[in-house]
Amino acid sequence: MTDDSNPTDDGVVILVGSGQRAYREYLLAGAARRRPIWILDAAEPTWQQEYVLGSTTVELLDRARLVPDTEGLIKAAEAVAAEHRVVGVFSYDETLVVTTALIAERLGLPGLTSRGADNCRNKHNTRQLLTAAGLPQPRFAYVTDAGTALATADSFGYPVVLKPRGMGASIGVIRVDGPEGIREAFEVADAAGRGGNSDYEGGVLVEECVMGPEISIDGAVFDGAWTPLFLAHKEVGLAPYFEETGHVVSATDPLLADEELLGVLRDAHRELGIGYGITHTEVKLTGRGPVIIEVNARLGGDLIPYLGSLATGVQPGEIAADLAAGVRPEWTPAESRTVGIRFLYPPENGTVRSVDVPAPADVPGLLETNVMVAPGATLLLPPEGYLSRYANLICAGESFPGCEESLAKAAALTTIVLAG
Repeated sequence: MTDDSNPTDDGVVILVGSGQRAYREYLLAGAARRRPIWILDAAEPTWQQEYVLGSTTVELLDRARLVPDTEGLIKAAEAVAAEHRVVGVFSYDETLVVTTALIAERLGLPGLTSRGADNCRNKHNTRQLLTAAGLPQPRFAYVTDAGTALATADSFGYPVVLKPRGMGASIGVIRVDGPEGIREAFEVADAAGRGGNSDYEGGVLVEECVMGPEISIDGAVFDGAWTPLFLAHKEVGLAPYFEETGHVVSATDPLLADEELLGVLRDAHRELGIGYGITHTEVKLTGRGPVIIEVNARLGGDLIPYLGSLATGVQPGEIAADLAAGVRPEWTPAESRTVGIRFLYPPENGTVRSVDVPAPADVPGLLETNVMVAPGATLLLPPEGYLSRYANLICAGESFPGCEESLAKAAALTTIVLAG
């Protein structure tokens, strides 16, 4: 345990899991601007040190499956609270949201309830609760063998989607267009679920494949009341899998004022039992209206909140720290533009020899180019591997078409060479 300075009168907020620098540094930096941060993490801090008051290392119970030591983390949080005035706790890591909620309850702090966190983490719980509340979502069934999966898919009609009940980032999610593909898809989804926390392993959700554009909404929950922050339009690829290849956020997106959509999301958060925090909800816009795909008890991944900050000037890390402390956040947009990201995947499995990306000056509207792998890295496409991205590109524009045009130009100038 390290302690390099004294906490301010505002009290300390504990962050459980700091994440990968490339994806999460902006959130830690934002939170640290609001309140002193103490991190509980599975490894000693490196880049995090400039942002934190102190840290405690609690190793994972299973590093391969990212299983946290929940009791160890709770005891570490109690130790911090014995030395400092802890006013909040939060996490933006999918594998740690339930543990974080348990810490909040143990210390008597605002935050996600453990019930609410588990209802989001366990996709079967999500479906059951939203169904009972009459909220729009795909037809679904939880099955534990391929034969039942086939019978369920036949009754729903094709296409269907099979997914693990406790993973994130579309890992193990697969579309099936006919009965001949069910057995293999069940094995893929079931195997993916066995790569995560054992609390959620075994069995697969079979769902109706609803059609329409997909969006995600990061929203703030204060005392159970949900308010939208950023709305992203999602792009997916590598069919029949659902790898997320891009997102576009507009500060003036008219869907942010769509009362049908907002009403559904407010009701869903109330039914799931979420208290305080930021959530990431995925929705399909269908002919029958908005249909909830999932609700996640954390900020969005894929740098979506970062896009939101670039598009609006609103800082999600700051808001997350306020919510953790039970303070009603206030935000005023300082920007108004459209910002998008494109993730690039290799054409096939292979070992990276080199990656070349354009400079921002090469493409109008190009803000950032980020190489995500080093030479020698092995990239595997689904189902052998997931999230095998070699670069990302971030562009801004005055409209969706302008932003998409800049992203396409930048992607065309990006190359990867794989070892033969």
